[in-house]
Amino acid sequence: MKKNYLQIQKALNWLVIMVVLITTVSACTGKNEENDRPAIKTISGEQTDEPITLTVLTTRWGNMGDSFTNNQFLKDLEAKSNVKIEWQVQSLSDWQEQKGIMLASNELPDVIIGNQTFFDTDIVPNLDMFMCLDDLIDDYMPNYKKALEEMPDLRKVTTYFDGKKYSLGKNLPKRPIVCNQPIINKVWLDNLNLDIPTDLEELNVVLMAFKEQDANGNGDPNDEIPITGAKDIPLDLLNPFGITDVYGDMMMIEEDGSLNYYPTSEAYKQGLKWLHELYSEGIIDQEIFTQDDTMLLGKNQDPNISRVGFSYNWIPDAVYGQWSDEYVAIQPIKGLDGKCYAAGDVNGISGISRNEVLISASCQHPEVAARWLDQFYTGEASIQNFWGGIGTVITKKDDGTYILNDPPEGTSADAWYWDQSLRDFGPKYIDKEFEKNIILSSDSGDGLKLKISELAKDYITTPYPRVFFTQEEIEEMAILETELNEFIKVQRVLWLMEGSIDEGWDGYINQLKSIGMDRLIEIKTEAYDRFNQ
Repeated sequence: MKKNYLQIQKALNWLVIMVVLITTVSACTGKNEENDRPAIKTISGEQTDEPITLTVLTTRWGNMGDSFTNNQFLKDLEAKSNVKIEWQVQSLSDWQEQKGIMLASNELPDVIIGNQTFFDTDIVPNLDMFMCLDDLIDDYMPNYKKALEEMPDLRKVTTYFDGKKYSLGKNLPKRPIVCNQPIINKVWLDNLNLDIPTDLEELNVVLMAFKEQDANGNGDPNDEIPITGAKDIPLDLLNPFGITDVYGDMMMIEEDGSLNYYPTSEAYKQGLKWLHELYSEGIIDQEIFTQDDTMLLGKNQDPNISRVGFSYNWIPDAVYGQWSDEYVAIQPIKGLDGKCYAAGDVNGISGISRNEVLISASCQHPEVAARWLDQFYTGEASIQNFWGGIGTVITKKDDGTYILNDPPEGTSADAWYWDQSLRDFGPKYIDKEFEKNIILSSDSGDGLKLKISELAKDYITTPYPRVFFTQEEIEEMAILETELNEFIKVQRVLWLMEGSIDEGWDGYINQLKSIGMDRLIEIKTEAYDRFNQ
């Protein structure tokens, strides 16, 4: 009886999948009845013959707000295109709940911008809520079509498992190939007459000195925090053990091309042993598992004195505020095997991505939306939507070069860029020739990141790529990863605080297997193989 039930259930699952795919293909081939299509507004060149309003949703980190809408490019585009934008700006802090309500109601704005707004897991189960974009790209988006032709990886990343495109992608200019890097307080080292550490043994000596001596020189030997974080241990600390995870997949690609689910690896085990030693010696902040981001910020940017010694971060001036000048990026720390490892991506960190733009199925003017969006895929448009407007953040020189201006006093370059532009989110494309004309200062912001990335560029590992999963795989993974990731995190905290990892390792592996680890690895391996084919 059970066997018959499973056979029936499997048949029904396949039937549902086939219906979804047939419906999807029909939508993409444009064979809808004429009466079902929204009315088409006449477009003359880049401008509509009559004013049109589009509602555009995007998300922002924390409380960034909508200051980016004052970007001069966006203002000029509105005048040039005759398309008025009603921006709907949501904070990612509470977006998860709002997103669920929006998808459940099937009431979407015309255009959705930013890869943090809707993920594959939101889009694939709801394909009927979003337009297939292939025909719109061919007919109304020459700039984007050119980008897909020039950058095969962009086409690959944005083509869904059924061979169609439901979102537009981006590639960011001047992207470093190295993610977070080791950053240390150089003033503290000088105060204690210590050299920059190069391996784990030297790092241990430095961190203990930071803890026990008056490294910041204020007369109090007990207010220094060698390493801190919020809610969990920063996993970048495992880089010396060969553990790197740029995009949070818990999968690594080994040198021979094989996949490694690193929470079960010997390297992960040895790395946690080292972190337990640091925690038990008080080198790691004892509040690291309980404090929130606000408490962490208070320690990183204490108004009275610098208090934090070592971290992995993007650049110092995005973390330590007024104390940023005390910190320097250093080469990757050598591991026990004598090798250096750095988390990175040869295409640039988050340099290529999909789901940067979606057009909802309810959009009444998809052709207008497509033409408007295509204007973002030029060199000048992209730099203004990544850094800020020409004349504000960027100076255009007579020789055709573009120079980033210094941020206002008291503001970090990165914060200024986010204030003035869509920054990481949204449509962008920079070809290699145009990129040569962009000149960045090496003293702050993205220019500084490119400079310090030189320290680690020869040591980057290969990340698990941005593969596609089917709806069936997404649903299965959602259950598996939720339970697996929670168990891994809880066990990691216990081992860091209490030790005894050797005694508990076999039981840990068995529990992962009982939850469904092997099936998760199988799904990710199959998706990886499909992606490469």
